Amino acid sequence: MLIPQGLREQLSSCLSAPAWWLGLSGGLDSMVLLELLVQARQSSDIPPLYAIHIHHGLHPEADAWAMHCQRACDARGVPLTVVRVRVGQSPSIEQAARDARYAAFAEALPEGAELLLAHHADDQLETMLFRMLRGTGIQGLAGMPARRPLGRGWLSRPLLDASRAELADFAVRQGLNWIEDPANRDARFARTALRHELLPALRNSWPQVDQSLRRLAEHADEASGLLDDLAASDLQSAVLPLDDAWLGHWPSLLLAPVLVLSPARQRNLLRFWLRQQGVLMPDQRHLDQWVQQLAACSDAQPQLLLGSHRLYRSSDRLWLVEASWPRQGSAQICQPLACQSLSAGNGTLCIAPSSGGLRAPGAAGWQLAYRQGGERIKLAGRPTRSVKQLLQEARVPAWLRPSVPLLYSGGELVSVAGRWNAEQALVDGNQSGFTVSWKPVSD
Repeated sequence: MLIPQGLREQLSSCLSAPAWWLGLSGGLDSMVLLELLVQARQSSDIPPLYAIHIHHGLHPEADAWAMHCQRACDARGVPLTVVRVRVGQSPSIEQAARDARYAAFAEALPEGAELLLAHHADDQLETMLFRMLRGTGIQGLAGMPARRPLGRGWLSRPLLDASRAELADFAVRQGLNWIEDPANRDARFARTALRHELLPALRNSWPQVDQSLRRLAEHADEASGLLDDLAASDLQSAVLPLDDAWLGHWPSLLLAPVLVLSPARQRNLLRFWLRQQGVLMPDQRHLDQWVQQLAACSDAQPQLLLGSHRLYRSSDRLWLVEASWPRQGSAQICQPLACQSLSAGNGTLCIAPSSGGLRAPGAAGWQLAYRQGGERIKLAGRPTRSVKQLLQEARVPAWLRPSVPLLYSGGELVSVAGRWNAEQALVDGNQSGFTVSWKPVSD
């Protein structure tokens, strides 16, 4: 039975949060959770309560739904934030709306706060069936987690043990008003077909299907935990922090410890690591292809697109890099005695006075350019080398090399991002000169 005290006990691990934020759609489920939270607040101490409504703009009544949520919150003394989102183009409007909604939740959630969503037991069963039909893995069979990290805070689902019938009974007894979204009965949507056709048919033929699927979720959750334990153990030998200032920003793994694992453990390790980094999971086919390429010859540079990120193999490591990272820098005039943002978005270049270092440029100043191929530089006490050789020997990954700024004076290459300086451009002894430093990612 749904009671405020039971809800508070369900959320006992979240009582230390600085605030609770309710995701309020205005439908039956979230209106029930709103009422339960307000009643719990009246009878016991809970964190400050807020509500957030995501306005997708996909339905003619979307403005009216937002107003309904505002009136409900005003009547209960709960501050409401309405966030308008733009739903991107996608073959699945359901998935696109969900992605936009969760991105908005993550953006709005304050540090350490708890987002409360009203998913219930029937939602959990629908989620499991939907994932099974799509060929999900073990983790997907475990269903929606009761609690997980989200943005700067956490997401909790305190009603997962309650059925929709229980929620409807509570709403009627409390005299609640709620919105009926027409999409919930639109057969064009996959979840609607599951809810109104497949799940009732399964219950009719297998009356114990709810309990069976819950047991399956429990088994899958246990198996998923064991796989995570194995992945965490495998990960220990592959995670080695880099001291290189150019490379420390990007998560990476040593390739050699990954290659000694079986393909199944490689896939398990990569899924676990990518999930830790909060990036889109690859589908099984692309992940299989990627694992097969890991043992390719050392000069191969395979990559895998994962939504807003790319996974690269380069310089004996696996790198997770933002997909928007510039592949090629842009030539520009260099400003002396300053830190300047590079025009291609490839970080910041700083030039500062120092004892020793590069001599001052001529009247034309310094110019910034990028590799075109064939660049060479003579280092102090060393033979002339190609820039390509220097980058390779320093284990700078191939995806980063086009973004490394080259400093020219009078048409001569005098510095490779401050890391390698030309002998002929250096001042003698302790004379006054300039130091150059490059940060690939600006603060």
